[in-house]
Amino acid sequence: MPTSTTPRWLDPEERRAWLAYVEFSTLLADHLNRQLRRDAGMTHADYILLAHLSSTPEGALTMSELAERLKITRSRLTHAVNRLQEAGYVDRREDPGNRRNQLAVLAPKGRELLERAAPGHVEAVRRAVFDALTPEQVRQFAEIGEAINAALQRADAVGDDQRELPWRRR
Repeated sequence: MPTSTTPRWLDPEERRAWLAYVEFSTLLADHLNRQLRRDAGMTHADYILLAHLSSTPEGALTMSELAERLKITRSRLTHAVNRLQEAGYVDRREDPGNRRNQLAVLAPKGRELLERAAPGHVEAVRRAVFDALTPEQVRQFAEIGEAINAALQRADAVGDDQRELPWRRR
């Protein structure tokens, strides 16, 4: 981290890129949330939670693993899982490998909801993002996202207190 007290202001092109990102990330999140609410009666956050569970062979993750994947606090995850459990989309079980852990498990009703929602969701993502880009831009978009993710993970790894990461807080 620079020791200088003078901020490294964004140049005009960096500012343009940053403001474009801020706007499209807000618009995209709203677009995907509205599409899922309209077509499947669920939020984008719930869709992603169910998708993470479905990505495992057993359809289950510990609550800690799920919080880390979703990058949310365990408290927020508990509320989401409780709500999805009440709706019959997720079950909770004790982890047989470690009784101190709870597993979030994709219920059959949750898998059915995800399978019904996925085609419309993928089409919304395709129309909003990938249809607007050339194949070269898609490759660049992936590389840019991977580079930023790696930089953020490195910054978090050298941070003063790993417990301050939101998904590690209770």
